[in-house]
Amino acid sequence: MGPQHRSAERRGADPSYINMPSFLLLEAICIFLFAGVPPSLPLQEVHVSKETTGKIAVASRMMWCSAAVDILFLIDGSHSIGKGSFERSKHFAITVCDALDINPSRMPNSSSSELPVRKVRSTVLPGSRCSQPSVAKGFDGLPSAKPVKGSAVKGFTEQEKVRVGAVQFSSTPRLEFPLDAFSTQQEVKAKIKRMVFKGGRTETDLALKYLLRKGFPGGRNTSVPQVLIILTDGRSQGHVALPAKQLKQRRVTVFAVGVRFPRWEELHTLASEPREQHVLLAEQVEDAANGLFSTLSGSDICTIASPDCKVQPHPCERKTLEIVRELAGHAPCWRGSRGTDAVLAALCPFSSWKRVFLTHPASCYRTTCSGPCDSQPCQNGGTCIPEGPDRYHCLCLPAFRGEADCAAKLRLECRVDVLFLLAGSAAATPEGFLRAKAFVQRFARAALSEDSQARVGVALYGAELAVAVPVGEYPDVPGLVRSLDDLPFGGAAATLTGRALRQAAERGFGSAAGTGLDRPRRAVVLMTEARSQDEVAGPARFARSRELLLLGVGSEAVRAELEEIAGSPERVLIYAEAQDLFRQIPRLQGKLCSRPRPGCQAQSLDLVFMLDASVSVGLRNFAQMQSFVRGCALQFDVNPDVTQIGLVAYGGQVQTVFGLDTHLTRAAALRAVSQAPYLGGVGSAGTALLHIYDKVMTVQRGARPGVPKAVVVVTGGRGVEDAAVPAQKLRDNGVSVLVVGVGPILREALRRLAGPRDSLIHVAAYEDLRHHQDALIEWICREARQPVNLCKPSPCMNEGTCILHNGSYRCECRDGREGPHCENLHVFPRGLERRHPQGTQPQPRACRRAAAAPLPADTQEAWAPWALKGGLPSAEHSVSWGPLRVCLQPCPEPSCPLS
Repeated sequence: MGPQHRSAERRGADPSYINMPSFLLLEAICIFLFAGVPPSLPLQEVHVSKETTGKIAVASRMMWCSAAVDILFLIDGSHSIGKGSFERSKHFAITVCDALDINPSRMPNSSSSELPVRKVRSTVLPGSRCSQPSVAKGFDGLPSAKPVKGSAVKGFTEQEKVRVGAVQFSSTPRLEFPLDAFSTQQEVKAKIKRMVFKGGRTETDLALKYLLRKGFPGGRNTSVPQVLIILTDGRSQGHVALPAKQLKQRRVTVFAVGVRFPRWEELHTLASEPREQHVLLAEQVEDAANGLFSTLSGSDICTIASPDCKVQPHPCERKTLEIVRELAGHAPCWRGSRGTDAVLAALCPFSSWKRVFLTHPASCYRTTCSGPCDSQPCQNGGTCIPEGPDRYHCLCLPAFRGEADCAAKLRLECRVDVLFLLAGSAAATPEGFLRAKAFVQRFARAALSEDSQARVGVALYGAELAVAVPVGEYPDVPGLVRSLDDLPFGGAAATLTGRALRQAAERGFGSAAGTGLDRPRRAVVLMTEARSQDEVAGPARFARSRELLLLGVGSEAVRAELEEIAGSPERVLIYAEAQDLFRQIPRLQGKLCSRPRPGCQAQSLDLVFMLDASVSVGLRNFAQMQSFVRGCALQFDVNPDVTQIGLVAYGGQVQTVFGLDTHLTRAAALRAVSQAPYLGGVGSAGTALLHIYDKVMTVQRGARPGVPKAVVVVTGGRGVEDAAVPAQKLRDNGVSVLVVGVGPILREALRRLAGPRDSLIHVAAYEDLRHHQDALIEWICREARQPVNLCKPSPCMNEGTCILHNGSYRCECRDGREGPHCENLHVFPRGLERRHPQGTQPQPRACRRAAAAPLPADTQEAWAPWALKGGLPSAEHSVSWGPLRVCLQPCPEPSCPLS
């Protein structure tokens, strides 16, 4: 038997061999082969915040490149990018040209005996320069625009600062216009607009070799920097690594700008080092232009108009959306045949396609400028709209339209005497003195009127206090303003702010002070940029004891000193620059007329005071704390429906003096505060905060779901080193924490405990606590108006999970618990089952001597209704429950029988 006959016999016996016509075999092979072609659809985005995006866009329009440089655009015109992406490439090139100084500068001719009268330089905006060049033959015989012979002024030669050229490439490179063709920005942009899409293969390697062979067309060789901007999708059909490397070795700076769906690996191969600063995306025009100019600014080719601009790395992401193939299963297929009329059948894998995002974190170097809206100049809910690097306008609410920066109409409605205390020492500088004087003049014009009850005076100080304008001497505003014009800068060697405060309290108001009830409110506004050379805490306390309102206005350098003088950060106004200083006028007006306001009478609040009762405080100072808490509690309507107050003291131990739901009236809470024990010992604020977290600010101990919650910590500053983490734990659980730190020195541990700056009140001495009551009440009321998360802190007991649902919440219970807050133990008597809200009914469990089993203490009440399976309970199947026991009574016996 021959081999062919044996093979045929084997094929007939083997069921995997199937007879198939040859044309079906060819079709199957083609399907199998083409199924393996993996398509891809990449997509790249750079992610920055909206604010940063706006600043990047503004900065890109503020850049200007005027150094001598040759810039050549190498634009991909192949079919792989398409006509739409080609137009976007042109748009990017035109945007770049907007910032290029494409204008011939006239230089003196050494052969001429005449000297130029002035340097000829255009000062008009980019895009408005015009000239009419004559057309001549340029590089490679292509049309080139050159200045008309003899058009230069005698004694001058023309040399362009920035030259721009363009080459389009696809199957072959094509010179659109050489670098020396046009001498104005307008002509270059017009030529780029007229470029026509070429089409063809993507032969980036041939374009690079063309530049290696020919150089920059119409360029100045290596006498000026050469910049090559390649706009392509990175899908070259040839190898680009070697020609790109050779170009960079010739000191050509290469930017690779991606279009459409770029292949990032090839762009990185093309770009110069560092690649993160030379790889961009043309689809985001302003971002790409900013990145290009930011890199060029490092070599002084481009500059930024504002000194407030700087190049910074910003975190960004490059996302690629790819379609990947994954194995989906196996199906019968034909792998070939050994004869002419049969094929071999087998199971072959088949794949499905899936779109996935691949994220590549990167750093984007961009120039950002401090915008005009950074200082938030629009007040009273106005919206700031930038109109350039230094201009803006405000969209104001109807009540504030017509006023600058949406400011309220300034007018001092209160009866107040104000003494401005201006630093006139050498350390304050003449410029600072002039700023302060201008501030007082603007304040007088804005806030005073003919029928105003406010009176203003001015005093200068260095080593001594000198009252330059007594309070109330000038009843009319123009006379007051003119008197301030003549105030001289003293320039004293010493800056004795403490002495000046004491002298201002003693004689600063003169006879204008009045007596008794007839005396108006008196305020001292200290304006300084120089630190005091004497002690200020004692004189400040002396001034406040004489019922003077102390306010501070100054720079960041003296913030701490001003806060110590004023007694509270709320009474200090800080400015960074002159314009920012004048924006403080409305705030100063508000603080001069503000009066202590009652607490949040109608606002629900759970408030816990935590007092430091350790040995570092002492009994006398602890009594001052008690008085402070009583004064604050007087401002609230204490009852179970509005404000609940609790008190925790800590020293050698932590003690809950009374919980949130202990006292139902304000009088009862005030008596309990007075009876709070002084504990002594070494205190730990961290332990006390954890005690509040676990045993005070909980639903089980009286905290109400959906009610704002706040903890006020009053401490001398010792024993708080371990408190920062517990305080943050409370904040993360929806409880606001304010720290009132007492002592002449603000400890760093207190700053860490306070967290945000507005969550700290620094008090110089325990006797001054009463002066900070207004600031504390204002903070508490502000926190009480904040939105509340119903699940923070969690109202669910026994490890239940709180879930927000339709503006309310529900608790998912564990371990057989039930009830609105998982407070009950789940018990299923035999023959009975619970009606489930969703309609599903769990299986009943047999009762085994349930009457003898005591229930946990937290399930003594609130039992869910029960129903007999198939209907209501009958007389012989009833359920009874008490505070500690539950019993099923299916028979007269007093206990449940065994199941």
